[in-house]
Amino acid sequence: MFSIPHFFPRFFLSCPCKRKVTAFLPPLLRLGMVSALCFAALPGLAPEVRAEPTEATPTPGASLIPEGAADATPDAGADREAARVPGWNVVVRDIPGTPPRMVVVDKSVQRLHLYERRSPLTLKETFTCTTGQRTGDKLVSGDRRTPEGIYFVTTKIDKGLDFQEYGGIAHTLNYPNPVDRLRGKTGYGIWIHSKGRPISPLETKGCIAVNLDDIKRLGEDLPLGTAVVVADSVRSDSAGSGTDSAISRMLEKKTRDWNAAWAGRSRGMFDFYMPESYSKAQGENFQAFRAQKERLFGSLAWIQIIHGPVHILQGPDYWVSWFTQYYRAPNLSTEGVRRLYWQPDAQGELRIVGMEWLPMDLGMETAYLETVTPSAAAFIERWRKAWLAGDVAAYAACYAPNATQAGRKGAAAIAQHKRATWAQKKPARVDLSGLRVMVVQGGVKVDMMQTYRDTSGYQDKGVKTVMLHPQGESWLIASEDWSAVPK
Repeated sequence: MFSIPHFFPRFFLSCPCKRKVTAFLPPLLRLGMVSALCFAALPGLAPEVRAEPTEATPTPGASLIPEGAADATPDAGADREAARVPGWNVVVRDIPGTPPRMVVVDKSVQRLHLYERRSPLTLKETFTCTTGQRTGDKLVSGDRRTPEGIYFVTTKIDKGLDFQEYGGIAHTLNYPNPVDRLRGKTGYGIWIHSKGRPISPLETKGCIAVNLDDIKRLGEDLPLGTAVVVADSVRSDSAGSGTDSAISRMLEKKTRDWNAAWAGRSRGMFDFYMPESYSKAQGENFQAFRAQKERLFGSLAWIQIIHGPVHILQGPDYWVSWFTQYYRAPNLSTEGVRRLYWQPDAQGELRIVGMEWLPMDLGMETAYLETVTPSAAAFIERWRKAWLAGDVAAYAACYAPNATQAGRKGAAAIAQHKRATWAQKKPARVDLSGLRVMVVQGGVKVDMMQTYRDTSGYQDKGVKTVMLHPQGESWLIASEDWSAVPK
C-alpha cells in the first residue's frame, strides 16, 4: 500500500453538545467531542460503476429531485422527536493545517459562511441564506427541515430547473449519508440553490437557498466534493485544541491502517467495522460483504492501493474520513474518492459503520507511476546485480513462483537453468540502460536496453522486457522477454 506524499491541511470543528454516545467514549474522545475536517477540491464526477472497490456509491437519481417535490405529510412522531433532540452546535477553530476552503451553514441566524485558509483561517465571505420552514434536524421525508451534519457536494444542475423555486443553478448534497440511514432518517434532494426572487428566512422545503445574485459567486467555491457543514448554530474560536489534533491523528492512522489491510488482503480489514450498524447503513448484509471480499482476496494474486491525504471531520456523534484512492489488481484499475463513516462501539473504539465510493477521473495513474517508478528501478538494479554476480538464489528470488522466461515456467525451472548455465560460463557484463516503467493491465511493464557478455566471450545486445507484480513494498518478475537488436 502506497501513500501519495501530498500535504493537505485539516479544519477542526468542536461540538459542545453532549449526546448519549459520550457515555461510551474513552477519555480522549470525551474531552472535547471535537470534529476535524480535511478537504481538497475534486474534479468532475464520473457515473457510477460497479468495480471491486465499490461498496456504496450514493444514488444520484434521488438527489436530483428536490426535497418536497412530492408533498408528504410530516409524521407527528417525527415532529416530537425533532423537538426533543437538541440541535447540533458547532465551534469553528483554526488549527494548523486548516483546509483551503469549506462551507459552514448556521441555521439559527440564516447565514452561509465560506472559509478559506490564508494563514490563519479567514472568513472569506458570508451570504444570507434560508433553510427549512421548520426548525430542528431533518428526520423524515417531507418534514420541511434542513438536515444537520456533514455533507458533500455531489453534482451541479444548471438545466431544467423551476426558476422561481430554484433559480438557475443548484448544487446537490449527499443527504441522506450512511449515518443518516443508520438513524432511520428519510428524504432526498437537499440542494444549495437560489430563487427567482429575494429570499426570506425559513422558507425552503429543506434545501439551503441564497439570493440569485449570490449563487454564481458562491458556486465558484463549490466544486464537487466540497464539504458542507450544516449546524443549528455556529461560532468561531481562534484558539486551537490539542484534543482535536490527537483525535485527528488517531483516526488518520486507523484510515491508513484500513487501506493497508485491504491492500494486504488481510482478514484484519474486517475488524475495522461495526457489522450490525454497517448492514443497516449500507443496506447490505455485512457477512455477505465480507464473504465477497474474502473470495476476492483468495483469487487475486495482488492488490495495490495508493491514496491521497486523509481528511477528517466530526459530525453530530460520528466521524468521516475521506481520501482519493487508486486501486489496482490483476483484473482492474479504478480511482475515485472514498469516504468512511465512523462511530464508537460499546468500548469507545471508532469503527466503520458506512462507506461511500465515488468513481472519478482524478489522474491518479500518473501519481501512481511517479510513486512506483523508483521502487521498480531499485528492484531491477537488485536483479541485475544478482545476475552479474551469478548468485542463483538471489536471482531466483526475484521471480514469482509461476514466472515465465524463454519457454521456462516457474521460478524453480528458471533457477535450474541458470545454475546449469553459470556452472559452465558466468556472466561478465550485464548493463541495462534506458529503463522505462509503464502501467499496463495486469501489472507494471519495464523495458530497457540490455548489453550482455559472459566469460566464454559470448555477447549480445537487445531489448529486455519484464512484467512486474507487486510483492509487499517491492516486486517480483512475472514474465521476461528479450529481443535482439538487429546488427
